[in-house]
Amino acid sequence: MSAGRQLDRRSFLELLGGGILVSVSVGANGLLAQDRRRAYPTDVNAYLLIGQDGRVTVFSGKIEMGQGVLTSQAQMLAEDLGVALESVDMVLGDTDRCPWDMGTFGSLTTRMFGPALRAAAAEARAILLQLASERLGVDKAQLVVDNGVVSAKGQPSRRVTYAQLARGQRITRTVEEKAVLRSVGEFTVMGRSPKRLDGRVKVTGAAQYAGDIRLPGMLYARLLRPPAHGAKLSGVDTSAAADLPGVTVVNRGGLVAVLAEDPETAEAALARVKADWTPAPAGADQDGIFEELLARAPQPEVRTARGDLEGARAAAARRFESAFYKGYVAHAPMEPHAAVAQMENGRLTVWASTQTPFPTRDRLAPLLGLDPGKVRVITPFVGGGFGGKSAGEPIEEAARLARITGKPVQVAFTRAEEFFHDHLDPACVVKIGSAIDGLGRITAWDYDVYFAGDRAAEVLYDVPHVRLRTFGGWMDGGGAHRFSVGPWRAPGANMNVFARESQVDIMAAAAKVDPLEFRLRNTTDERARRVLREAARRFGWTPAVGPSGRGFGIACGIDSGSYTALAAEVAVDRARGTVRVARVVCAQDMGVVVNPVGATMQVEGCITMGLGYVLREELHFQGGRIADENFDTYELPRFSWLPRIETVLVSNDALPPQGGGEPAIVPMGAVIANAVFDATGVRVFRLPMTPDRLRQALAAAEAPRTS
Repeated sequence: MSAGRQLDRRSFLELLGGGILVSVSVGANGLLAQDRRRAYPTDVNAYLLIGQDGRVTVFSGKIEMGQGVLTSQAQMLAEDLGVALESVDMVLGDTDRCPWDMGTFGSLTTRMFGPALRAAAAEARAILLQLASERLGVDKAQLVVDNGVVSAKGQPSRRVTYAQLARGQRITRTVEEKAVLRSVGEFTVMGRSPKRLDGRVKVTGAAQYAGDIRLPGMLYARLLRPPAHGAKLSGVDTSAAADLPGVTVVNRGGLVAVLAEDPETAEAALARVKADWTPAPAGADQDGIFEELLARAPQPEVRTARGDLEGARAAAARRFESAFYKGYVAHAPMEPHAAVAQMENGRLTVWASTQTPFPTRDRLAPLLGLDPGKVRVITPFVGGGFGGKSAGEPIEEAARLARITGKPVQVAFTRAEEFFHDHLDPACVVKIGSAIDGLGRITAWDYDVYFAGDRAAEVLYDVPHVRLRTFGGWMDGGGAHRFSVGPWRAPGANMNVFARESQVDIMAAAAKVDPLEFRLRNTTDERARRVLREAARRFGWTPAVGPSGRGFGIACGIDSGSYTALAAEVAVDRARGTVRVARVVCAQDMGVVVNPVGATMQVEGCITMGLGYVLREELHFQGGRIADENFDTYELPRFSWLPRIETVLVSNDALPPQGGGEPAIVPMGAVIANAVFDATGVRVFRLPMTPDRLRQALAAAEAPRTS
């Protein structure tokens, strides 16, 4: 619970109802530290309630956006509490009911919140065993737990259920000692793949998203938006809109909105608003943006520096210089941003499609001049986020309009607004200078990354002479971008691994060494070697120097604590410039796997989404004007594109669960580019590799042969 809203224990129990509430304190250095700038709350960081009916309610600040954490969190709780999964109810992303959480992003839920949740469950089990010992008159060491039933060893008739222990009691205890977690060998719930707890409501359409919320008297709002980034409102006439029956017009503090009891009337009213805009400054389009960005790049930060780079270059057998590029990429979630806000009795309640309910609450409170304790953010199911719902203008707009009008207000983006106001994955550039010796070992690595940051930019290979510099990050472009930018699934990592693993392939081909062998020759990292070998084994990799004409590629990366290697097979239509990805094998070491089917689905989702940024996805614009308004021009992966996907979850039970939502997308750019090179002999340096760009590259490669 943040300092902004402290409930005393009596009030909290009254809010929850009867049962046993277990509070677990892991101290100021706990796993759920609020963030690096403020101290972790010393009160409570994980709640679970044992109800009088024996059902267990878990309160988690995380949110469910399709990644399956509603189920995997319940599995972790059930495992260490000793209850059936079917008896667990999850409450997610409610700032009034859940402990503070920084948000759902970065593949942090399982690897960071999971240990604290398991600790809460294990220590709750210890408390319940103590209560059962007192009830049964049996020493605690002689008790066993199975599906919420505590019994004496060898005397199954001497038993008491969690429900009986909870009935009619309100007990709160804080436990400070170290939790005793169940080992992998003892797992009966974790490590298995039950049906998703949210599966039925989603396939039947019963699941509610922010745009589904309906409140009595609710108004639908449509807002005046600029025609281009950088355009400024110089004049507005709302009189024609105000003449429509049932329409409320708001023009306050730069917020121009029309509201009505149905969205169609609001849309018709917006069409009547006349606005004058100052022109947006001229600027480059998606093809000219890189020169503009390089000219605006901030000063570099040296992240890694070791050895004698210049000396290594001078002594090298071969030297290589490359530059890699990637355009702006939209999040394009199935569910556009939406929010419903209601002011009632001086309190604001917001239902929002956000990945960050608590930071959203803390942002809304000062905006409306409210104490954080007067603001409640509830996150229903979220229809895809990918980092793009960490911030969201509709939330602030709905809150302001609800306060102004005194009525509940819904603000929902159209698809065109979703593209226009997206916090995009930034366009970026990587320049690499590298060298090898006569034995095919990498001796020098000079890496400059512009606007992608250093996530997954580690060298990975055993290179003695290294310099790594960043020129702006994926969130802080130093004012170089004309659009808002922000996190996109594995932010920055996709670009960094595309560049690094492409450069490694370039060196392997020059050294006339098989790409897999070249990687194994240059790394002693056992986790990296293992996933490379496992991917190659499942793929059926046979050594060959590229380009072999087979269309095989391999690449690897590290992200969110997980190691991933991909092997792919592609076919290239030279006349059309199209790439058909026939097969992708992923080997992933993510430590203990909580839910194997869930982990596999995440891998498959990463590979599918990765096809987009590799083959087609790129925002089209001219200056500040966005050309993409729907999926007729912004092309997402289609079912017809999907390759055969095979996943190998590499066993590593000695390591706690690591991230699974992002690692497999990270090497996708490199593995496809490497496979295209193997098929054609043409190296792709820019993503996405659209048909026009690939045809041009193929034609340029053919030109010397025909001249």
